[in-house]
Amino acid sequence: MERDYPLRAIVMAKVTYKDAGVDLDRYADAMARLPRLVSRTNTPRVLRLEGGFAGLFQLDFDNPLFARKYEDPVLVACTDGVGTKLKVATATSVHNTVGVDLVAMSVNDAICCGAEPLFFLDYVAMPEDDPPLLEQIVEGITEGCLQSDCALLGGETAIMPDLYAKGDYDLAGFCVGVTERRGLIDGSAIAPDDVVIGVASAGLHSNGFSLVRKIVFEIAALKATDHVEELGGTVGETLLTPTRIYVRAVRDVLTHYKVKQVVHGIAHITGGGLCENLERILPEGVRAVIDHHSWPVPPVFPWLERLGDVEQAEMYRVFNMGIGLVLVVAPFYAESIRHQLKRSGLPSWQIGRVLEGPKGATWAKNA
Repeated sequence: MERDYPLRAIVMAKVTYKDAGVDLDRYADAMARLPRLVSRTNTPRVLRLEGGFAGLFQLDFDNPLFARKYEDPVLVACTDGVGTKLKVATATSVHNTVGVDLVAMSVNDAICCGAEPLFFLDYVAMPEDDPPLLEQIVEGITEGCLQSDCALLGGETAIMPDLYAKGDYDLAGFCVGVTERRGLIDGSAIAPDDVVIGVASAGLHSNGFSLVRKIVFEIAALKATDHVEELGGTVGETLLTPTRIYVRAVRDVLTHYKVKQVVHGIAHITGGGLCENLERILPEGVRAVIDHHSWPVPPVFPWLERLGDVEQAEMYRVFNMGIGLVLVVAPFYAESIRHQLKRSGLPSWQIGRVLEGPKGATWAKNA
């Protein structure tokens, strides 16, 4: 027996991607702002692929003005982020410096192997489409690529309203470089009597910012706009000073010595401080002894130490304390290398020596 049911009006809502938090029109606006920035970083080895799903880069290149030919190339790949320094960028609404940090953290790692950075890829994750914000971020990324002579070959912007709170964003970067196998620097050549050269940082760089933010904004209750006399600027300006990029200066040193490999090891001083990062490149049977009085510590570090009542040992374990890169070099060439770094605008100091002994990096007892 059939039964009659009353007809019910069913109203179907026309849901759009915008209702879910992703505005495709604003996304298109954001993407339209980027080509002029990205094109600044193009090198003759970047191959055009309009609308492609990948970036193309030519390893060997015959142009007499920009020739590159490799006999036994080794590719070097690095990835990193900026960390909670991004919270300072958000607090100050200054976003065109953290992109430099993003590039620096990877290309400085690549140069530790003696590699020439070739190209860079970025990943930006945001809660909503924000074309002006994205433009600022990518402006910094392209500036970092220009400083390191590498191409911004591609990137990804991910809009994820359910994963990131309004105002937050995250960055990740990826660098690919190349070196001849014979020019690869892995620390294995480090030997007793080698000299440890410390190269100046630009300040905090991009590590330890969870502690920095706790000290500055929680314990000291400072604002990003507060001026600090001993720092010569505002809190925000000091904390957002970009990571120094060492690529050009170090490559000039490496290419200067064409017969001998006189740079035996390079360490990028990031999280973990000087001793921990230097120890990573030491071979068995040698130890590095560092005199922490051998270079001037930039004022931002004693300022933080005093504000947060932080033990000095903790400061040297967390921060670079004014040394952003370390070169371990043959003693005969140490002064020549320091002179070349100076010509590139980089202050440096002889901060230690390599001795026989159990692998490790320690502070000099009389320092």
